[in-house]
Amino acid sequence: MKAFHRISSRVVPLDRANIDTDAIIPKQFLKSIRRTGFGPFLFDEWRYLDRGEPEMDCTHRPLNPDFVLNQPCYYGAQILLTRENFGCGSSREHAPWALDNYGFRVIIAPSFADIFYNNCFKNGLLPIVLATAAVDRLFAELTPGDNLTVDLESQTITDKYGEKFHFEIDPSRKHRLLKGLDDIGLTLQRADLIRAYEAQRRAEAPWLFPDAA
Repeated sequence: MKAFHRISSRVVPLDRANIDTDAIIPKQFLKSIRRTGFGPFLFDEWRYLDRGEPEMDCTHRPLNPDFVLNQPCYYGAQILLTRENFGCGSSREHAPWALDNYGFRVIIAPSFADIFYNNCFKNGLLPIVLATAAVDRLFAELTPGDNLTVDLESQTITDKYGEKFHFEIDPSRKHRLLKGLDDIGLTLQRADLIRAYEAQRRAEAPWLFPDAA
């Protein structure tokens, strides 16, 4: 998993509430569990004028010119600013996969659906819960191409005027993002202890390990 420390990036303003996971990545793409290749299909039904299908080449698909991701000033953005209850609906992990594959590292919203919020951390995304008033202010002040700076260590968002917005994050989740540790990586930090325990068990109960002979 990619470590997260600090980024300064353009921001995509997606001014909609209650965006569900079927909007983030429609159901037909759930056939794949590869964790990769979902970026071109992020927000597929809003982004294109035709219906997307798994493995489709999106190079020449007709784009919806009114959808924010299709506006050149937002190309390459790593921060998504949106409204409350982002990621509601079904619990598909494909939603954070698609956001990550597209290139987003941070999502800022007043609230998130619980399962989606947890899945973000498991996949190296930083979901930031910010007060509604602060989100309103960012929407009001942002102009196309503006940057925000997100610093995980100091738990701050800095706008173009230099004003800082503080956000809360669970210390254990902060540690895992700073170190780039998923569940497996966190476990492997204790690999020496695991090996020592296994060696002790082999000595105490060799009949449990038929391969030991």
